[in-house]
Amino acid sequence: MERDKKETAVAAAIEYDGRKDPAPRVTARGRGAAAEKIIALARKHGVPIKEDPALAQILSRLDIDEQIPVEVYKAVAEILVFVYSLNERYRGA
Repeated sequence: MERDKKETAVAAAIEYDGRKDPAPRVTARGRGAAAEKIIALARKHGVPIKEDPALAQILSRLDIDEQIPVEVYKAVAEILVFVYSLNERYRGA
């Protein structure tokens, strides 16, 4: 999520299934009220949230179901490592 100078929220959700997708894809994106709803739904369902303003801006410009561009693979890989590590912690608890 990101907030610009006008405090407008920007959010994007990604999904990755290595068995069927060659790269993560955007599953939701929005600004303002739509972004707030994405964030609220993620929290409600226990989906990890990682704030990265620059990446949120890039992902929010992609179409739904569009695969992420090669240029942001590294940033998205860091997020996936973050999510996987959280999942491992929850499994161990």
